[in-house]
Amino acid sequence: MSTPAPAPHRPTFDLTRWLPAGRSFLWVLLAFVAGLVLFALVLSAGRKDDSLFRVGTPPTADAPQYAPLPTPLPAQRDTASGMGAPSAQAPGEEEERPRLVETRPAAPPPSLPQAAAPAPSTAPSRPEPLAGQTPAPRYPTQSLRRGESGTVMVRAQIGPDGVPSGVEVANGSGSRYLDRAAVDAVKRWRFRPAMQGGQPTSGTVMVPIEFQAQR
Repeated sequence: MSTPAPAPHRPTFDLTRWLPAGRSFLWVLLAFVAGLVLFALVLSAGRKDDSLFRVGTPPTADAPQYAPLPTPLPAQRDTASGMGAPSAQAPGEEEERPRLVETRPAAPPPSLPQAAAPAPSTAPSRPEPLAGQTPAPRYPTQSLRRGESGTVMVRAQIGPDGVPSGVEVANGSGSRYLDRAAVDAVKRWRFRPAMQGGQPTSGTVMVPIEFQAQR
């Protein structure tokens, strides 16, 4: 039986071998500090010499020379400022005077046409019972036996088709039988509807129903 071959040796990286020795590290540190000091000196010297490269004329102590002002004229003379001297006019030429020009007031803008006022709406007419379509109410038997008579005022709401849509007692006769018979009779009536603006509309009408017992 053969023995296995030994594994190859792999080299390891040792950081301590690359670090400088004690004195070498001190020299490197001194060289770095000296480089910083030298860089600072060069930088400060460059700022001082920068003024030599500025473009411009150095200021001088000589004051600028100006031309003397003219001597002012006396104040009593009208022509001191040149405003009092009359202008020369040609012979025969009249002095032009300001004139007042009258201007006419601006014409008012044309008025817009006004919309025609709507015609006043007329009140609707009242419904009216149609002839031949108003059957007489039935006299209640109980009222006949008792001899009850009276007038029932019935309020009826008439629709645009002329058919009563709501019927009720506005003023009773004192007998519930007569009141009920009057309401039932008006419900079977047909009416001419109320008119407004030429069109049929709803309306209310009061219908009196009279009951007279025969003796």
